[in-house]
Amino acid sequence: MATVKEYSVEEKLASVLRLQKMDSRLDEIQVLKGELPMEVKDLEDEIEGLNTRLAHVEDEIRGIQDFVTNKKAAIKESEALMKKYEKQQDNVKNNREFEAITKEIEMQSLEIKLAEKHIKDANEEVKDKSRLLESAKKAIAEKESNLKHKKGELEKIIAETDKEEKAFRKQSDEARTKVEPRLLGAYEKIRKNYRNGLAVVTVARDSCGGCFNAIPPQRQAEIRQRKKIIVCEHCGRVLVDNDLDATVTI
Repeated sequence: MATVKEYSVEEKLASVLRLQKMDSRLDEIQVLKGELPMEVKDLEDEIEGLNTRLAHVEDEIRGIQDFVTNKKAAIKESEALMKKYEKQQDNVKNNREFEAITKEIEMQSLEIKLAEKHIKDANEEVKDKSRLLESAKKAIAEKESNLKHKKGELEKIIAETDKEEKAFRKQSDEARTKVEPRLLGAYEKIRKNYRNGLAVVTVARDSCGGCFNAIPPQRQAEIRQRKKIIVCEHCGRVLVDNDLDATVTI
């Protein structure tokens, strides 16, 4: 029956410290990229939203223009009817017919005036929406220019760091397999708790390298002995001595 190798505390500390160094290098690369990935995504979303708004305004303008076309056709129809009624007035037989035709002419005249008012209002609305359209187009052009610049910056950084990032990511994945599962779980949990991602730190100037709280001399001696895994009582980070840190390289 195969035996499972038992790792010493020192080996466990070395494995998790090596993992921390790899992950810290990956964190540095992400810091180098900064907020660019998020800024690029935000700009892309804004441009998509503006284009949707642009299309909506263009549809509204087309709808208003169709409305104006229909009203102009209605005016022509009313004018034709007025001419027809005016001819009929010449052939009326009594006042009753004359008055009825006169009312029809007046009604068509009112229809024309109403249609003309609708056309005037609609044309003003088209002007307003056209200004809105131009404003949106200008905003899109500015954001697309900004996006192109941001993408250029990001692509340059990616080109410079891609090879290194892939190598460290591969090494980080491999290093995880060599860390004791329970210790790895604690490490991942601690990393998530702190923005700098430091879960394993050295003792620097008699203090925790993570939260900078003082570490008592007796505690420091125990850390140097590497007989047990010791965490900072203030922040929970795993503490290692400087000599071990110097021997663990990536």
